[in-house]
Amino acid sequence: MSENPDVPEPDVRTLDPRSLRGLAHPLRMRLLNALRHHGPATASQLADRLGESSGATSYHLRQLASHGFVADDPERGKGRERWWKAADKGVMVDATLHFDPSPEVRGALSTFMHESASIHGQEVSTWLGTMHDWPDVWATKADLSDFTLRLTPELLAELDGRIHDLIASYTDRAAPEGEDDAAQVRIHLHAFPQKRLDGQPEA
Repeated sequence: MSENPDVPEPDVRTLDPRSLRGLAHPLRMRLLNALRHHGPATASQLADRLGESSGATSYHLRQLASHGFVADDPERGKGRERWWKAADKGVMVDATLHFDPSPEVRGALSTFMHESASIHGQEVSTWLGTMHDWPDVWATKADLSDFTLRLTPELLAELDGRIHDLIASYTDRAAPEGEDDAAQVRIHLHAFPQKRLDGQPEA
């Protein structure tokens, strides 16, 4: 999920006030995240994976569908079994949402941002808890780094754009399905200003 409107990305949907309100729910975001990263699934399969009731996953999948985030996958459905798939690869926050006068929209944006951060944290925790189940090479190539730079908003936007461009350049180099030593890799990008304890910007 991208939050930089200055960096266009393929197959990524830009959220408007209505779609943001439709998505900004913890379970809906987790459902959409699961479908994007692990492929089509039924409400029951998602309920088992996420530790929820199938009634809850069914309801929230229908809500996601009403906003165009998920769609039926009829090629997989058998009889009354309904399979769902993600409708796009990601979402992007429109910059104007940060300044929307509606408290409901601002509240939805806050929920969306906090849940995005929570999902990232859960994914990192899962990796740390299971890293020894992977071949040793993955433990030495995976990365948990942080950096501190003194930047203007314009320089931060430039840096962010260049990072997005670099990641996008690897799309055409992605390993084909079935390659033995390849795996799906998650990359998180967090960039934000920080104050010192005295309330002044970091030096």
